[in-house]
Amino acid sequence: MTPRRLSLAAGALLVAALLVVGLIQLASGSRTGAARTHLTAAQVRAQLAGSAPPLAALHAQAGMLLGGGAPAMRARLRALRGLPIVVNKWASWCVPCRAEFGAFQGASVRLGRQVAFIGIDSADSSRAAGAAFLRSTPVGYPSYYDSSGALGGAITGSPFTPVTVLFDRRGGKYVHQGPYSSEARLEADIKRYALREPSRA
Repeated sequence: MTPRRLSLAAGALLVAALLVVGLIQLASGSRTGAARTHLTAAQVRAQLAGSAPPLAALHAQAGMLLGGGAPAMRARLRALRGLPIVVNKWASWCVPCRAEFGAFQGASVRLGRQVAFIGIDSADSSRAAGAAFLRSTPVGYPSYYDSSGALGGAITGSPFTPVTVLFDRRGGKYVHQGPYSSEARLEADIKRYALREPSRA
């Protein structure tokens, strides 16, 4: 075989190999994507239907961006006293916040009958931007609009975004700085810090 034909044959083999690798990656990516498929707002509501009254009140406002600032947020926290609570501070302009929102969607549906989830849209560019983002990734709970960032800072004790605060039934507090990389990591922290049984002294 001439050098030219050897070169063409080698090139054809390389293209075929790359094609096979690409098809394998595509198939793998499709399986991963299927596991991460986002739910619609109707599917979120359907899976949380029939929750206990304090949680049902949250679910009835799923995906809403509420006003009222610190007084409204603190009143909501008082109404949820005795329940595990997860508060996620986010903003529509925050790339890590957007990346972790799928994890919050999944966790709020899977654990929403036991745990109260609340969002704080903190220091967002506009209320409309926050509302549009919530429509794009429906979650099973509302968020409070915090234009100045003061509410988010007061609740989380941090100027950064995203930040998640997990409260246990007695009000014990755990603060997670930065985004959750997966739903599994988020759920593990919820079970460890929010759903933990109070210690008997």
